[in-house]
Amino acid sequence: MLALVGGNEFNPGNEEQDRILAKSAGSGPAFVVPTAAARQGPDRAVAHAQSWFRQLGLELQELPVLKRVDANSKELAARARAGGFFYLVGGDPGLVVQVLDSSRVWNAIFEAWREGSALAGSSAGAMALCSQTLIRASWPNRFNRRPTDALGVVPDTALLPHFDTFGHRWIESAQMALPGTTLLGVDERSAAVWQDNEWRAMGPGVVTVIKGKKVQTFASGKEVTGLRTPARTLPSQ
Repeated sequence: MLALVGGNEFNPGNEEQDRILAKSAGSGPAFVVPTAAARQGPDRAVAHAQSWFRQLGLELQELPVLKRVDANSKELAARARAGGFFYLVGGDPGLVVQVLDSSRVWNAIFEAWREGSALAGSSAGAMALCSQTLIRASWPNRFNRRPTDALGVVPDTALLPHFDTFGHRWIESAQMALPGTTLLGVDERSAAVWQDNEWRAMGPGVVTVIKGKKVQTFASGKEVTGLRTPARTLPSQ
């Protein structure tokens, strides 16, 4: 299972996708990965995730990958390789890729997911799982974004999180920078979920797929069309 959450994670409204995520966890340890929050209070993000998923019957451990040296730790990679569940929290959309890309820990997470573990990301964490992540292009206009290569689990796709609050304002700059790339808008507390060989919308909001001038919206429970099948090999492999 793969879940791309639009943000405001670990709060009421996320129950639909998070219950399914918890049930889909493999037999190994369940991890919260606070990389995106490394500069914004990773301890708080971890505690929030642990409290939330405990209510859903899943005990989370921290996989403390905050810096590049952590991501290349053989010990942490070995822990990750045995994991049955991974949740990449929100925060800094560029930092996740800088820390994890082509690292031992990311390779271990990907291999564990490919063999059946559950994988989820919210906001910055979800953005990093796509082929491109969008980072701020100029100041003070925080809605002007530029792309950088991401982890590539979802090919030819860039995620616009918090789509119902501010992510929709990224469309123009994202389309200019990424012509031909599918833009995936996901509302807060909602998710695009890959399970049983199909994408499906979950949560109280909607999932929006934008390809050029074609815009499709999908409410909870609807199959999401227009997205690529997740990759089974890493871009670098």
